[in-house]
Amino acid sequence: MRVGFVTSFPPIECGIATYSQYLTSALRNLHQDVYIVSHIGGSGEQVFPVFDYEDEDLAQKAFSTMIRFTPDVVHIQHEFALYGKFYGVQIIPLIIRFRLSDIPVVTTLHTVYREMPPAHRLLLRDITANSNRIIVHEHFQKETLLAAIPEINPDKIHIIEHGAREVQPVPDAKQKIGLPADRKVILMIGYFRPSKNFELIIELMPEIVKKVPEAILVLAGKVRGQEYREYRTKLFNLIENSPVKDHIYVIRGQLKQDVFDAIISAADVVVLPYKINSQSGILAHSLAFARPLVVSESGSMKHIMRRAQCGLVSRSKEEYVKNITRILEDEKLAQKFSRNAKNYVKNEISWDIVARKHVEIYQELLQEPILESRTIRIE
Repeated sequence: MRVGFVTSFPPIECGIATYSQYLTSALRNLHQDVYIVSHIGGSGEQVFPVFDYEDEDLAQKAFSTMIRFTPDVVHIQHEFALYGKFYGVQIIPLIIRFRLSDIPVVTTLHTVYREMPPAHRLLLRDITANSNRIIVHEHFQKETLLAAIPEINPDKIHIIEHGAREVQPVPDAKQKIGLPADRKVILMIGYFRPSKNFELIIELMPEIVKKVPEAILVLAGKVRGQEYREYRTKLFNLIENSPVKDHIYVIRGQLKQDVFDAIISAADVVVLPYKINSQSGILAHSLAFARPLVVSESGSMKHIMRRAQCGLVSRSKEEYVKNITRILEDEKLAQKFSRNAKNYVKNEISWDIVARKHVEIYQELLQEPILESRTIRIE
């Protein structure tokens, strides 16, 4: 089967790009022929970077390139603002072009908020109406779509969790990234933006250090372009003025894959105190490296904790302090969470499992009339 992806793609730094890289690689391992039409900056095997973020003719550029590869199905990775101005409105004429060419379209919606902004609802109404199939990562996202856009056929929406790699933690990770080996590492990692709520844990560090004197907080990340520079400055000021600033480390710069993997492997607990999220690539990476988690109850966080049994949900400042220190002090509990995370990845969300679920959807769209004569299909 030939599958055409329209997406952001590495080395572009973007969660959707990384997601697409792992998914397309897993699909190729299942002998699918994958072509990728991406933003300018993407590169790799059968990757064709042809459009930029705010091109007025983005839809035509993406369509005219993809159509040359005669895909059996086109799979669009959707995130707001990836496809043109006005929240990425160019995605709609792109989908319609493929449908008018009799090419089925699958669209993965990476962001569906419980409290859906009007602009999101407006675009998602047309995206869901014109795509043959919709993929979301969590049950609450499907429920949100059906509540906000009642005319959607619920059978059109499929739930496939965010995939995770099956990998081993990087050995001697703390030493490799310059952290003291005898310290307990609390990690927050990702792009700096207000919704991540990183400031909360910085403010709570004095209380955590009182309970666990060997604890250190590692903040790893950066801003994307000019976004949220004021927020980054706020975080750095909080750190500089903290009474326990000697217990706080900041890792900045380009976090290449091997460095990123080492940073997560160095964590004794990963903390995700997000105020709002739809799904989290960082959470999936943390599961891949079997790291115990402390998370907020926003978005998919509490649901994944319930399914995977790999961490604790916090609803208040007091609970964050209690849960973080509990994992740092209780080695048996930390090991239990680590084992559960590893098993959850292996049995539920490995990229191989996720890719097979995608192939089932593609094949469903390509069901053909049964022929009386013999047919030889070449993959």
